[in-house]
Amino acid sequence: MQDSLWRNHSSVTEFILLGFSRDTKINAILFGVFLFLYLITLLGNGLIITLIRIDFRLHTPMYFFLSVLSILDMGYVTTIVPQMLVHLVCEKKTISYIGCVAQMYIFLMLGITESWLFAIMAYDRYVAICHPLRYKVIMSPSLCGSLVAFCGFWGISCALIYTVSAMILPYCGPNEINHFFCEVPAVLKLACADTSINDQVDFILGFILLLVPLSLIIIVYINIFSAILKIRSTQGRLKAFSTCASHITVVTMFSIPCMVMYMRPGSESSPEEDKKLALFYNVISAFLNPIIYSLRNKDVKRAFLKVLGHDKGSE
Repeated sequence: MQDSLWRNHSSVTEFILLGFSRDTKINAILFGVFLFLYLITLLGNGLIITLIRIDFRLHTPMYFFLSVLSILDMGYVTTIVPQMLVHLVCEKKTISYIGCVAQMYIFLMLGITESWLFAIMAYDRYVAICHPLRYKVIMSPSLCGSLVAFCGFWGISCALIYTVSAMILPYCGPNEINHFFCEVPAVLKLACADTSINDQVDFILGFILLLVPLSLIIIVYINIFSAILKIRSTQGRLKAFSTCASHITVVTMFSIPCMVMYMRPGSESSPEEDKKLALFYNVISAFLNPIIYSLRNKDVKRAFLKVLGHDKGSE
């Protein structure tokens, strides 16, 4: 019954994901590269989650949000990469209609949740730097949990709107998606109907889900930087800046490619450019996040050394 509801106006029962290349040698190289990136992504994010859980010094709001980010990144890449790896080495590159719907929804849900989580993480840095004496009182466990739940609500509800608005359209054929997964802009190109309304929906949702959080992040960091400039000690200013640098880097890597992908009209998009953008804010971003946060973070490095038995005590 549910399957027929999704396909009431469609004759397509499965899609073919064209991926990156038809050359088997190129696909073999890509398989090795993406398998390496995927395993390191799982290892890096899994390590961060484990360190935060076992080291009591990391039981703070900032690291709680970082652990949630790592969970989202692991889910994000797992939704896409395993199937992409299979398609790189197999002749059959199909995905069922319902499988495509599920992949699209989960991908969007995690991505939208992450977009709002970045705004919450910026607010956490604002409270820590501008109101340090009240930090633990303001960022209470209940508030942190509520903020993450708020991000999840936006992810679940808005991903449903995105997915339904895309898959309610008729798909009569051809069924070849020029992409490596079921992403909305690529799937919409196969619809047997006018997608101009979908372009408008994508732009409006993109504004709410990308530009609004990004604007909040910019406003927060303007206040943070004005507070940092008032710090008299050079060492204090550098320490405050360093706590924000990782977050700014990660937000930039994620938000800009997403805005280009989801806020431009479908007629202006190029399949090859879309694949590169999707790789960047999905696979590459999730791969770099634990590296960026751990390399610039003394607390994480100290927790790692403690696990290895090389902790020299606090510095």
